Amino acid sequence: MISLGLASCASEEVEKAPNVLFILVDDMGYADLGYAGSTFHETPNIDKLAKESFQFTNGYSGSRVCSPARATIMTGQFTSSHGITDWIGAKEGETWREHNRHDPMLPANYIHQLPKESTTLAEAFKANGYKTFFAGKWHLGDEGNYPEDHGFDENVGGWDKGSPSGGFFSPYKNPKLKDGPDGENLTLRLANEVADFIGRSKEEPFFAFLSFYAVHAPVQTSKDKWTKYRDKAEAMGIADHGFEMGEKIPFRTVQDNPNYAGLVEYVDDAVGIVLQQLETLGLAENTIVVFTSDNGGVVAGDAYATSNLYVKGGKGQHWEGGVRVPYLIKVPGNQPQGPIDYPVVGADFLPTLVDFISGDVAITQEIEGTSLKPIIEGQKLQERPIFWHYPHYGNQGGVPSAMVRAGDWKLIRYYEDGHEELYRLPEDPFEENELSVAHPDKKAALSAMLGDYLDSKSVLMPSPDPEFDKDLYQQRIEQMENEMLPKLEKQRLEFLDKNWQPNADWWGSEPAK
Repeated sequence: MISLGLASCASEEVEKAPNVLFILVDDMGYADLGYAGSTFHETPNIDKLAKESFQFTNGYSGSRVCSPARATIMTGQFTSSHGITDWIGAKEGETWREHNRHDPMLPANYIHQLPKESTTLAEAFKANGYKTFFAGKWHLGDEGNYPEDHGFDENVGGWDKGSPSGGFFSPYKNPKLKDGPDGENLTLRLANEVADFIGRSKEEPFFAFLSFYAVHAPVQTSKDKWTKYRDKAEAMGIADHGFEMGEKIPFRTVQDNPNYAGLVEYVDDAVGIVLQQLETLGLAENTIVVFTSDNGGVVAGDAYATSNLYVKGGKGQHWEGGVRVPYLIKVPGNQPQGPIDYPVVGADFLPTLVDFISGDVAITQEIEGTSLKPIIEGQKLQERPIFWHYPHYGNQGGVPSAMVRAGDWKLIRYYEDGHEELYRLPEDPFEENELSVAHPDKKAALSAMLGDYLDSKSVLMPSPDPEFDKDLYQQRIEQMENEMLPKLEKQRLEFLDKNWQPNADWWGSEPAK
């Protein structure tokens, strides 16, 4: 057991303690936002927040997929420690063969719920007199392991599912969320629920966690937003192709999906709702706001929704696009002086936020994150390693691997054959210039660092599949290139056709007349 914080909060200190609004988007890419370089998506509310926030340009998720990354935020631990190494519900061991992907290894087993013995972010705030509220996607366990079982006083919409069962318009098919009127948008509804909680809690310190189901598939928007972005894509000039073949699966290379852009804009509209509520109630100057994503944008698999533009790959993959995410922290009374390139990760949120509320909390698990409060207050932090362990295959073409980032350097260890790759990221964000031969000492040092860390955690590992058929494996890759790639290009142009529509009521966004 360890203790985080500077001092216990006396009752009068609690009254002055800062509120915290934590905004977590699902699958939002590093470059999906205007402030981060997107010229196609429009995100004025988030861009304004970015100007007022400390922008960590080397912000990382705890994992390349959702459940592990969310567990890292909640516990302050890397995946090797909390044990949720894949999204909850993913097939493991021999059941992986049911996908007929013919991969050479069988993925490892993993923990299927947030460990109850761990002290969560919500429990840390609750222990310091905060009212706690959760709205949106949970995906950290089934009944008995919902938000209300891990420190949240109220839970609206959080259960075991990782995507919106009823889509993004009411009815939602969510037992934790009452249906709204026909055509109500899920993303806006969740924001309004949080705004309502803030209004009810303005007299006491609160911790509100707004966890959007967007921009996860299914990619749905309204006709008005689709029209806006379809026309914008045409005005910008439609590229002659939007995909290229990756190692195992096609990758999207352009941002011109009008449905996805509309989904992104709904998130921005929703962020505007909660930020405006803080302003209206006079709480903005005493509220810390966090904005981030659980993993990188989806360039492959799922809905092939976006391109991460400035880094390689996306969700589910070991490249930077899989784990690089928006990472903003607004702290009243602290003025940002420009983007910060110090590498940070989802595990840092728990110690950082507890540090800012001067909370005295008995934490039952080992905290692997670092408080970023010194950086925000103008000091420097020493270089430290960040570790990832993903002994699985991903829906997006990712392979079992582990990674370590230390300073400017990143080492990737591939579990299929044990080989390693070394990259220096500032000058090589697309990870094209492999440096093992040029820097053998650096490779050896990072390899030893990664190996020692994994050994210390006794991690579960994938195993060779004795039924592996190399010919079937290669046939599937060829099928991806020869069949899936042209199918995706055809679908992309259909989305941009002036006469396209998904169905009669636009996924339920237009109530029946």
